[in-house]
Amino acid sequence: MKKLPILLLILCCTSLIACSKGSQINGHTTRTAYRSIKALKNRLSPDVRIEFEVSFWTLRDSIKNDKEFLNTIDGKKPEEIIALGKEIYQQRKNSGYAGYEKYANWDEMIAKFGKERIDQDSHKIKEDAKDEANGVLYKL
Repeated sequence: MKKLPILLLILCCTSLIACSKGSQINGHTTRTAYRSIKALKNRLSPDVRIEFEVSFWTLRDSIKNDKEFLNTIDGKKPEEIIALGKEIYQQRKNSGYAGYEKYANWDEMIAKFGKERIDQDSHKIKEDAKDEANGVLYKL
């Protein structure tokens, strides 16, 4: 009987340790990395989500080697990925990277991507409404 409380305590501690990694990227394999990125992305607010996505893909674009990329992102939180993305943006901006010259800074680029995302979403809603109006479903 004395073993049961100790066993329960160990199980509780183990589950708490396992749950604490939920806000970090699992970079053991490419598949687990993309899965954890998707889960993290869905938990973020829309403003931070865009910044996180841009940072992640900027980081992915800058590190071509899969192993090096996975080592870089493994165990990182979204805030850390965003910080890395900002660093890469600044390095590229300073070196004259094509495409970044039209943005004055990181925040301006993120704001533009956010506006594009809103425009895409509103356009999609209009198309869905248009498809419903032209539907051939009959009410019997």
